[in-house]
Amino acid sequence: MIVRRLLTAAALTAGLFAVTSCKYDDLLPSQAPMSAALAKTIAAKNMGQNAPILVRLFKEESDLEVWKQTTDGTYELLKTYDICAWSGKLGPKKAEGDRQAPEGFYTVTPAQLNPNSNYHLAVNMGYPNAYDRANGRTGSHLMVHGSCNSSGCYAMDDAQIQEIYTLARYAFQGGQRAFQIQAYPFRMTPKNMARHRKSEHYAFWKMLKTGSDYFEATHKLPNVGVCEKRYIFDQTAETVAGLTPNGPCPEIPVAQTVAAKQAADEAEELKIASSLSPSDFAQTSTFTYRTGQPITAEAYAAEQHRREGYDRTGQRIPGTPRAPAGGSVFSTFLD
Repeated sequence: MIVRRLLTAAALTAGLFAVTSCKYDDLLPSQAPMSAALAKTIAAKNMGQNAPILVRLFKEESDLEVWKQTTDGTYELLKTYDICAWSGKLGPKKAEGDRQAPEGFYTVTPAQLNPNSNYHLAVNMGYPNAYDRANGRTGSHLMVHGSCNSSGCYAMDDAQIQEIYTLARYAFQGGQRAFQIQAYPFRMTPKNMARHRKSEHYAFWKMLKTGSDYFEATHKLPNVGVCEKRYIFDQTAETVAGLTPNGPCPEIPVAQTVAAKQAADEAEELKIASSLSPSDFAQTSTFTYRTGQPITAEAYAAEQHRREGYDRTGQRIPGTPRAPAGGSVFSTFLD
């Protein structure tokens, strides 16, 4: 009897494992639980696992930051991820097929999470937004996704997108209706602004910096509106909801802390710019991709800003170390 029970238990266990294995791809990674290590970090920073999140992207530094709301209502940095690949050059996306990664302020709702992506998992950034459409910009399916291969998206490695996707899912489960993605060409410091003063995109970047300044000065989510075909920040949600992209902008009150940061940064930027030699200013990339043209391996490599250790198909080269960001879904059980 005992032997029979043991055999039956073994058979049930094997059957359960077989079913679980069969359904593994369906249930995971989109439903993977948060790893114990990440949960511990969140708790240490006085955040809740289901607290709202915010994402910031920086092209030149290839950084993706996830910020999370703390118990006092402000946002603090949870984790910085090394972007695996992004394509194009510094500057906003303007047209379908230009292979440019977007810059600007975007909103992600639960419907924009893609658990069935061909690139492990994906988060649709929401491009084009109201600003992009008002300025005649086109494009679609611009994502933060896995696979380390980009044609206008921000590509992470699979372990990273697993963790980012899970953080988004937990925040939505906690009641956050949408989270903000702030996509920048570089960290909006006085030094970087001085280096890029000669860029054709400088005025656009100064506008983005206003939103960055608000967030960095207050650590609160900026309300983002579009009027007169430009972004405005630090309005009430009701004011933003009443704006039209081509309509007039209201008076824009600037919080004292934000105004102080802007004034200090502007003075520092001018000081740095005055000391730069012509060769110190950032050089504008001349790379251009025309939709429909065959792209050579050399041209493809030129437009890709890819982490070392991955080939042009986005596959990790055997023998290269993995980035310490997230781990596999099995790390949940190993931490």
